[in-house]
Amino acid sequence: MKVALITGGSKGIGFGIAESLLKNGYKVAITSRTIDSANEAASQLVAHGDVLAIEADVKNFQSQQDAVNLIVEKWGQLDILIANAGVGAFAPVDEMDIDSWNDIIDTNLTGVFYSIKASVEEIKRNQGHIFTISSLAGTNFFAGGSAYNASKFGLTGFTQSVMLDLRKYGVKVSTIMPGSVASHFNDHSPDAENDAWKIQPEDMGKLIVDLLAMPARTLPSKIEIRPTTPKG
Repeated sequence: MKVALITGGSKGIGFGIAESLLKNGYKVAITSRTIDSANEAASQLVAHGDVLAIEADVKNFQSQQDAVNLIVEKWGQLDILIANAGVGAFAPVDEMDIDSWNDIIDTNLTGVFYSIKASVEEIKRNQGHIFTISSLAGTNFFAGGSAYNASKFGLTGFTQSVMLDLRKYGVKVSTIMPGSVASHFNDHSPDAENDAWKIQPEDMGKLIVDLLAMPARTLPSKIEIRPTTPKG
């Protein structure tokens, strides 16, 4: 039995990963900032396996520690962390407001640190696997992306450093850097027709499952994934 925690698991990429892990026999806890969102997602996922809904905010360390404690209390262990929760807002730097900047950095970067810090001792104990969901925006900068680029460049570098810190304990740490995904990111409403060219949440789920099946001797530390054929 393996147990996974997915932050921001109530929709989009997180939901797709949860569904794939459940179908492959993992026990899965999903978090959302509201218990209603977490429960709604869990009601859809429970047909595939054992799922736990938790209200938690990655911007609050104690909230992350409480989530880990709930998981260990229920299942006795935590083997996998998927630090997926993220936000985005885009504007030229002269128009970027301070609250938006802080929200993006606190969620996408500090929030991942909090999630890892809360779970790392349990994952070390089980020689588990940590995944962070970065972005191609973590290596490719663009106008209007100052805050988002900063958070994702930082997340990519942070994750690679964490990988070097933890590999001596038998812990694998990977960052996945997707391009366009059919998700609810930045208040987008996925559309089956118009988003068909994008990476789908279930594709991200399959990737996680495949990476977890890699031989113990092999560590996939940084993975870029993009749509095969870009729009247009």
